[in-house]
Amino acid sequence: MADLNRLSAQLNSFGVWQFTDGVSSSEARTMAQRIESLGYSALWVPEAVGRHAFVNSANLLLATDELVIATGIAGIHNRPAWSTKMAATELDELSGGRFVLGLGVSHAPMVTLRGLDYTKPLTAMRDYLEAIEHAITMTPGEMAPVVLAALGPKMLELSASRTVGAHPYWTTPEHTAQAREIVGPDAWLCVEQKCILTTDRDIAHARANEQLEMYISLPNYRNNWIRLGFTDDEIDGRASRFVDAVVAWGDEDAIAARLQEHVDAGASHVCIQAVDVSGDRSRPDWNLLETFAPRSA
Repeated sequence: MADLNRLSAQLNSFGVWQFTDGVSSSEARTMAQRIESLGYSALWVPEAVGRHAFVNSANLLLATDELVIATGIAGIHNRPAWSTKMAATELDELSGGRFVLGLGVSHAPMVTLRGLDYTKPLTAMRDYLEAIEHAITMTPGEMAPVVLAALGPKMLELSASRTVGAHPYWTTPEHTAQAREIVGPDAWLCVEQKCILTTDRDIAHARANEQLEMYISLPNYRNNWIRLGFTDDEIDGRASRFVDAVVAWGDEDAIAARLQEHVDAGASHVCIQAVDVSGDRSRPDWNLLETFAPRSA
């Protein structure tokens, strides 16, 4: 049912990336409705140790009429490929083609903690996509479009050859340009960008450091930052050069400039993660989202 041309055109405008783990299902529905009312094209929701990617997506899809709901990302180690195909097909049919399946290999500490193997993540993803393709299901509808959580060159290449595109996270416009070169001109490149609407450097860096705390020890992100030219000392010490590169902060013009840099570098869709200046992670900074709302532009 998914119309890739229609979805591609819709995702040509800004989307939102937001955790919903810290709010109730009812509050998550209200959040999605407000994001839709502002004219954003999509809401990207994660799966880690909180909400189930597909149950959460169904809740949000049923609460909205036009908003694309995308998983950013659903981990391949959380369920067998045939189960993922069944869920993605049903969500595509349920929503009239508004669901995008973002898949990722997650991270070694999270996978090995559950007694699973993480020695060959690229092979695991390739095999998983192959299993999805050949899985037999009787679910009505069609398989939803797939994007891969991709940072390194090989995973980016796989995203372009086996799916509709990539969903890089915690990156920079420089990485976006490199990714576009790898995936080619036609693949979706849906990049996430953390934004903090404040001109106070101390506040901006405090909020950025809180965000980094969850991710800085995860090898996939760290290796990508090193590939981008940052040193271990800069990453561990939260050097200004590093923080200012991975988090957009400042006034409206400064953040707008960073978002445009991603577009100019080849992003087909930019997902804004609106970090609240108060440090409340359960909700986005609505002031920031209203400032950049497509419907008010």
